[in-house]
Amino acid sequence: MVGISIYLTETPRVFFSSWKNRLIKKKYEGTAKQICENIVKDCWNGRFFQTSTGNFKQFWSRDFGWCVGSLMKLNYEKEVHQTIRYALNRFKHYNKITTTITPGGRTYDFPTEAVDSLPWLIHSIKASKFPYHHYKLFLNNQIRKFFKNVVNEHTGLVDPEKHFSSMKDFALRKSSCYDNCMLAMLSRDLSEMKLENPFKQFDYPALIKRHFWNGMYFYDDLSRQDYVAGDANLFPFILGITTDKEMLRSSLQKINKAGLDQPLPLKYTNSRNKVKFVWQELFMRNYESDAIWTHMGPLFIKLAQQVDKEKAREYKDAYTEMIEKHQNYLEVFNSKGKPFSSIYYYCDSGMLWAANYLTL
Repeated sequence: MVGISIYLTETPRVFFSSWKNRLIKKKYEGTAKQICENIVKDCWNGRFFQTSTGNFKQFWSRDFGWCVGSLMKLNYEKEVHQTIRYALNRFKHYNKITTTITPGGRTYDFPTEAVDSLPWLIHSIKASKFPYHHYKLFLNNQIRKFFKNVVNEHTGLVDPEKHFSSMKDFALRKSSCYDNCMLAMLSRDLSEMKLENPFKQFDYPALIKRHFWNGMYFYDDLSRQDYVAGDANLFPFILGITTDKEMLRSSLQKINKAGLDQPLPLKYTNSRNKVKFVWQELFMRNYESDAIWTHMGPLFIKLAQQVDKEKAREYKDAYTEMIEKHQNYLEVFNSKGKPFSSIYYYCDSGMLWAANYLTL
């Protein structure tokens, strides 16, 4: 009943917020750098870093994790630590690490338990050097429960017979490459911390290459269908799970050939034809198929900088132009580069992800 009551309050809140964004667009003055600096400041609400200043004024484990490294570089250590403390206290109160904490402080998963909530929280703790010893018992308990529920103990991979939420939370994927990258990141981080690590028995870089690399790019999931997915070919490299420059160059070429980096990076896929979605996707059709997602864009640009500095400069210029045109850092665009819109939803703005643009 708790989960249902949260959906009954959160769904209308996000719906009405998106309609407000559709009608009244907040704009920041200045250069792209100045705009992004002010957005990051506005995402700090005095208690924690919220995911945006618009539709998602709450804590999301994965979104915060994506930005922690940049926030630390931007001298937000105090605020980062306070955010982690706030999240851990709420999670400990409800005895579960979830995707999200409502603005009122209640925890919930959207739409189901996610593979990446615990890994990004642990990564945030490690990357920011947060003093976590007071929470050690709670974290070890959550690690054990996560391993038992998520991992196939024979293969070491995410159990392909179970459905979990993920960064592409409307998609139904079978042990996705991204989710298994989360296990690799978690195992590596736990090895550097004074926490239990039941994942250390598995060689995740080798497992991910063996099960997902086809010689040209990483498959989206264990169904191994012949399409290129943006997240599957971003996270093995950006997390340092795979360091082979030729593999990186090949993946970037395949992303470019599939058009996932146009008119700016990065799309999940160039079509919805081979991807299955949860029923809620009906209300936001193509929100997570060929739409352009700005949470992945700066991370992708950082990868491109490693092999093609000229192309990376073009990508960054496209982002600079986008930010200054809209005088904001928007959440998602349709395949043609227009702010994403449906009958029920209008794209968010003032995203915390702007921190990653600032550290390019």
